[in-house]
Amino acid sequence: MHQQRIIYDDTTVRRFIIASVLFGIVGMAVGALAASQLAWWQANLGIPYTTYSRLRPLHTNAVIFAFVGNMMFAGIYYSTQRLLKTRMASDLLSKIHFWGWQLIIVAAAISLPLGFTTSKEYAELEWPIDVAIAVIWVVFAINFFWTLAKRHEKNLYVAIWFYIATIVTVAVLHIVNSLALPLSGMKSYSVFAGVQDALVQWWYGHNAVAFFLTTPILGIMYYFLPKAAERPVYSYRLSIIHFWALVFIYIWAGPHHLLYTALPDWAQSLGMIFSVMLWAPSWGGMLNGLLTLKGAWYKLREDPVLKFLIAGVTFYGMATFEGPLLSIKSVSALGHYTDWIVGHVHSGALGWNGFMAAGMFYWLVPRLYGTKLHSPKAADAHFWLGTVGILLYMVSMWISGVTQGLMWQAANPDGTLLYPNFVETLLAIRPMYIVRFVGGSMYLVGFIMMAWNLWKTARAGKAVDGETTVVVEPPTPVAEPVPAKAPTPGWVQVVTGRPLVFAIAILTVTMFLGWAKPVRAVVLMGAIIALGEFAWIVTRRDREAGRPSWFGLIEGKPLAFTVLTLIAILIGGVAELLPTIMLKQAVPAHGQAQEPYSPLELQGRDLYVREGCYTCHSQMIRPFVAETQRYGDVSRAEEFIYDHPFQWGSKRTGPDLHRLGGKYPNLWHYTHMMDPRATSPGSNMPPYPWLAEQRIVVKDAPKKLALMQRLGVPYSNADVDGAEARQKRQAEGITADLAAQGVQVAWDSEMVAIISYLQRLGRGPQDLPAPPEKAPAPPDRLPAATIASEEGR
Repeated sequence: MHQQRIIYDDTTVRRFIIASVLFGIVGMAVGALAASQLAWWQANLGIPYTTYSRLRPLHTNAVIFAFVGNMMFAGIYYSTQRLLKTRMASDLLSKIHFWGWQLIIVAAAISLPLGFTTSKEYAELEWPIDVAIAVIWVVFAINFFWTLAKRHEKNLYVAIWFYIATIVTVAVLHIVNSLALPLSGMKSYSVFAGVQDALVQWWYGHNAVAFFLTTPILGIMYYFLPKAAERPVYSYRLSIIHFWALVFIYIWAGPHHLLYTALPDWAQSLGMIFSVMLWAPSWGGMLNGLLTLKGAWYKLREDPVLKFLIAGVTFYGMATFEGPLLSIKSVSALGHYTDWIVGHVHSGALGWNGFMAAGMFYWLVPRLYGTKLHSPKAADAHFWLGTVGILLYMVSMWISGVTQGLMWQAANPDGTLLYPNFVETLLAIRPMYIVRFVGGSMYLVGFIMMAWNLWKTARAGKAVDGETTVVVEPPTPVAEPVPAKAPTPGWVQVVTGRPLVFAIAILTVTMFLGWAKPVRAVVLMGAIIALGEFAWIVTRRDREAGRPSWFGLIEGKPLAFTVLTLIAILIGGVAELLPTIMLKQAVPAHGQAQEPYSPLELQGRDLYVREGCYTCHSQMIRPFVAETQRYGDVSRAEEFIYDHPFQWGSKRTGPDLHRLGGKYPNLWHYTHMMDPRATSPGSNMPPYPWLAEQRIVVKDAPKKLALMQRLGVPYSNADVDGAEARQKRQAEGITADLAAQGVQVAWDSEMVAIISYLQRLGRGPQDLPAPPEKAPAPPDRLPAATIASEEGR
């Protein structure tokens, strides 16, 4: 035997920390600006690149992928090397990973304000950047698993389990949700449409929260919290249950974002059931973290690191209680599309992710620079400033959300709407938007204080790399007899292990009950509980008999562990996605289906996506009396079969637009886009005057129809060949109508294109007028009173 000195690669860790802090400030500052725009519309600044609808995706991507992503990589690189007692496998791959990820972030920061977006929440980046993300993620995966292969520790600590689940699942989610056909260098259309696109998006969207913002941070919690508390993890057995239950159940929960929509009812029910079941594993992880501090709670008085880590775990518990609560159908009926969801998301992002990051940075930076934290008092001030900021944010959004939900549904004794004017709701919650801005700004100030504290700490020391010594066994000489060892469990024992058999049984039950009657909810939960209880009993008998547990067989086998984790997450994905994507019955037809968009309407739809209108408007009327009274007929699945991508939205800062077509004259839409308060007094919508000045690319029309044709939209070759002429005829009809009202605008202006799309929304083949052969005669001028409307944003 001989000793080998290992020097860890902490340079990469330092780089990721610096990037996380810098991008965190940028992302939160953009968030504060966006929050101010909801309270004061003038903060949109009157230019395309700083409107709320373009900044909101920039804010979410910056916080999720730039701030939390870099923080996550810093924690993984630091803890993995120490848990495996080896340096990362390749310094070159580490550098490619770091610099590649930063270039992706810069590309996102440039492209999103310019309007290059897919409109898929948390996945707005266009196809070249998506490809780059996949490549860099593969680089990260190769480096990580290569490091596992050359480790000097046999068994994998719990943090490594969560890192494996993150790497595998994020790859699957990103690739499936990003499938698209490119139109140009920065424009593509999703291969999925309507209902299928919505399900795939929220399967991704919810699990991006699960496997990018939760599982890797749980791995970081399992490493850094025991280190800071100088205590072992409270329960190893609980961590096993926590991991497998969370990984298996989380992947099913996405459809709870689509309750009461046109999504098939069975998929909505499964999403709700598994979301409620998440209470158990989520709180199991929270309790395991909190109880790790058992016997050391007194340290909270003096150690700012523990304050942040414990508060972060507590916010995780709060967010994972609220999430399943909001997934219950009756609660979702009130809370969905409201600010309550915004408050819930930020309790996790600011409290769980933000505080875990701060705790990890305050613990790591002094060790990475061989010194002490510059100012524990400043760290304490950061903690209390951030905590108060989070509470102000959460409480204001709870109040705002409940107010919105109740006002939207409030009715007079005769059944009519008590608040028919949507803007009344905006005026009622404006004080809460101001409080939200104050709370978010306080959190930002605290974060900037942390950046100063960490910078001063680094300046006081010098970069040092951690190191350790490991004992390496030399190769056994051929001449010496090799001592007999107990046989190592093979793949057969792993694959035929009872937990995997139980998982297959659960999948079988789920697939069968997916098409059963509503009793499936009770039966499914009962079956899973019974199988889980049976698995626990059998495992206990194995342990009492001295046999190795199934988990013990795979704990030291990274490949087996990775494959079984992949199977666990694929079970839910396959069971939910394939029936909806592959079966025609997933989109039941009721009467006539959607008519394909005209070339001009398709151009207008792309402008709607570019301007981010989906961030404030939904296109999904739910089956509630109040919604049908306010907006029109309930939305049906077949009405979206040609929508690439879907535009259902997830937040209503403005009214639903699904039945907007034909509701107002062209002049109303023009006036609304130029000055929203002229048609909707009290609106906080920014004006879009550049739409009247900028021109569409006329020659793109046939290219777009041809691409849609490849995606299954029934355009004929004649439609493609005549797209430009048809586009011009329809545009000239709109411009002639506007000219009759005294408004002069070019036929190929973006304003005309987006008006054509808005006039099309919710209108089926029976509602659409025959396309004119030439521009119609100008109608009489509308009186000014007709332009104003009570229904608006």
